[in-house]
Amino acid sequence: MNPAAATTIALATALRDHFTSVVLPMWRGPGFNTALKLPYESLSAEDHAPLPAERYRAMACARQLFVFSQAGDAEHAQVLFDSLRHTFQDTVHGGWFYSVDPHGAPLDTTKDLYTHAFVVFACAEYGRRSGNRDALALVHNTSALIQSQFAADGDLFNAALSADFDSVTGTPIQNPLMHLTEAWLAACEATRDNVFGAALRRLAGAVAHHFVHKPTGCIAELPIGASGNRLEPGHQFEWFWLVRQAGAQFAGTGLDEALTRAFAFAQQHGVDPATGGVCASLDETGVINDATQRIWAQTEYLRALACHDDPAALAALPRQIELFEQRFLHPRGWFECKTPAGDVARADMPSTTPYHLATAYAGLPA
Repeated sequence: MNPAAATTIALATALRDHFTSVVLPMWRGPGFNTALKLPYESLSAEDHAPLPAERYRAMACARQLFVFSQAGDAEHAQVLFDSLRHTFQDTVHGGWFYSVDPHGAPLDTTKDLYTHAFVVFACAEYGRRSGNRDALALVHNTSALIQSQFAADGDLFNAALSADFDSVTGTPIQNPLMHLTEAWLAACEATRDNVFGAALRRLAGAVAHHFVHKPTGCIAELPIGASGNRLEPGHQFEWFWLVRQAGAQFAGTGLDEALTRAFAFAQQHGVDPATGGVCASLDETGVINDATQRIWAQTEYLRALACHDDPAALAALPRQIELFEQRFLHPRGWFECKTPAGDVARADMPSTTPYHLATAYAGLPA
């Protein structure tokens, strides 16, 4: 093994050790409401005390289910899986509630594609690792519901529907479609069912047609031509990784070529060369329009560098890991958001962030 590769592995191991010894215990302990059997939405950075609960989201529960399934904590994963089903399933209309109130009663009953995608994603991971047949059944059933109820023109899917699925409250946008792609890739791996491969290919073609900004290759947040559109560097890095994972399944869509260009554009315009910080969003010419540095975008940059076949990207990875660790991790957890100057822009630690850390660290060399 060459010295650079050994250095990268050592740095990645340190990130995973911090996750195992610091992050996971936070969410097994003070971050878990033992009465409702749900993760709190967020913890204080000072003492890990839960912030006052205003709601509990199905998506947050699903993300934690993924994290503890991947970590091999079968006992806690099963508790989260049972809570997901019993707390958030809509037994009247089908599908999943967006959130419940502090007492566990339905709060926001919107049918949200982002939420449904994470249910598929988390149940696929849990089912694959545990062999739980109910989890794998939910992967199939929720995916079928997405295809029947959320379908929009052009092989796209609406972002949100009313509780009874009768009216569209959010038209197609990029982010839920990306996480649906992620979910169906996980479903492919967990079930080996070709139905997910076929769905993925249709969705990839639709994203390529409606969302790729041709001058840069970037996948925009809104369909091309929509007013107020923007390009998020973190999402380019996330899509880059997903397209690499999909491999030949996306052949003919043009996404591979587009995302190679998008990676270069996002790296050039969206990453501070001095600090390694990834900004929140750019306009279509590469001008920063939101300079906030959110931790999830940093993790996606790490994972994209790690899977890139350009030697320059791999060579940049060890230094980027060091910059990330110095800027965003600390002995009691992490910094959720920073300004370009390095000031903390958000001090609390949300329950949804460990998913970003876990997926990024899993993509780094071991």
